[in-house]
Amino acid sequence: QVQLVESGGGLVQAGGSLRLSCAASGLTFRRYGMGWFRQAPGKEREFVAAISWTGGSTYYADSVKGRFTASRDNAKNTVYLQMNSLKPEDTAVYYCAADSRPYADTPHGDARVFGSWGRGTQVTVSS
Repeated sequence: QVQLVESGGGLVQAGGSLRLSCAASGLTFRRYGMGWFRQAPGKEREFVAAISWTGGSTYYADSVKGRFTASRDNAKNTVYLQMNSLKPEDTAVYYCAADSRPYADTPHGDARVFGSWGRGTQVTVSS
């Protein structure tokens, strides 16, 4: 059974930084691309970032490009999201997800290709 557990969320002032982690188990982590999504109160879930199974390719939503960086450590079965220059509009619950396609070269922003999801971690950015 796949388990994804996010951590690292919290309260931060605008302009600050946070680093989210997502620890994976129950799957051969190094074979799968990973994604980050978020959902703010009253809004639909939206794509944030994705990283290929090798870590060599990344893909970002326009709203976070240049501020957020996805990375992974396949030896630790963990994917990260470094978030810099945070804005109040980044406030949301952040979820990590595992791509259901092994060895997919192209990181994907479509939530439908992600078959396993974590429970999320809250990020709150104060103005």
